[in-house]
Amino acid sequence: MILVTGGAGFIGANFILDWLEQSDEPVLNLDKLTYAGNLESLESLNDDNRHIFVHGDIGERNLLASVLAQYHPRAIINFAAESHVDRSIHGPEDFIQTNVLGTFHLLEETRAYYASLNDADKASFRFLHVSTDEVYGSLSASDPAFSEITPYQPNSPYSASKAASDHLVRAYHHTYHLPVLTTNCSNNYGPYQFPEKLIPLVLNNALNGKPLPIYGDGSNVRDWLYVGDHCSAIRAVLSKGKVGGVYNVGGDNEKTNLQVVHTLCDMLDELQPKNSSYREQITFVKDRPGHDQRYAINATKIFNELGWRPQETFETGIKKTVAWYLQHQDWVANVTSGEYRNWLTKNYVERAA
Repeated sequence: MILVTGGAGFIGANFILDWLEQSDEPVLNLDKLTYAGNLESLESLNDDNRHIFVHGDIGERNLLASVLAQYHPRAIINFAAESHVDRSIHGPEDFIQTNVLGTFHLLEETRAYYASLNDADKASFRFLHVSTDEVYGSLSASDPAFSEITPYQPNSPYSASKAASDHLVRAYHHTYHLPVLTTNCSNNYGPYQFPEKLIPLVLNNALNGKPLPIYGDGSNVRDWLYVGDHCSAIRAVLSKGKVGGVYNVGGDNEKTNLQVVHTLCDMLDELQPKNSSYREQITFVKDRPGHDQRYAINATKIFNELGWRPQETFETGIKKTVAWYLQHQDWVANVTSGEYRNWLTKNYVERAA
């Protein structure tokens, strides 16, 4: 059995669905079910006894100790995190609590659990920490892409909290010999993404006749990684990664935010046309503080060592994503709660004003 923390979130849910398509090994899913944690994403597993859900926080050490002792997982994959830059600007404390203190508590209980294992189980045990390329800071147009030895220069409370968690994971390996692995990924997109992130936000707003908010002039560049490719990378790292190793995972798809929004509008014009182009709904709003200009991932290491590379181009991945959202408008409607709408008002309407 493996333990997945944050398995009801966007990437975690996709990973569990992908894992159980590839393997019969059970998954224990520990999730706090905050606003972005949604068990409806895992509805297809309701009658699948390979998926065991535990409602809980990685900061609850007594719960962690009990779960580890009861289920005896051979690996822990830590997705649990607060993950939205804008939310971290408005309310950084939640990010410190979950991403820093939560990771610390998880590591402490994992260390105690690991010490209790026999030598054979210790040899096969892994703790895989899922992180972000944002810990590396921002690139100019001419800078080389982030590699695993790029110095950390986080620029938001979110990226700073993830950088701190990365450092804790590294320290627990070097100090306590915990067999850890770390992945730093670029911007994910795909099914089941909560509609506060750019791609699902634009799709949801476009279909509902609302403005499509773009920060600044839309020139900020991101490397876009289809979530299914990210899942396969994590499986590869878990299976074959060098203990203590860090692996950057990217999609090799650098696009400006404006290019992404234009692509989405043009696809909707074709798939769900209306009297005018969806591009007419684009609205430029005040940029967010400390907005990183460019992210790019050098994924040479994971390819050379583990043989992994993304299977989806941006064009193929975005086609799958748009099709999924058009076919699952009920899912989108169910997750857009009152809290989510209040958040959009706070973050975007106030910027436009």
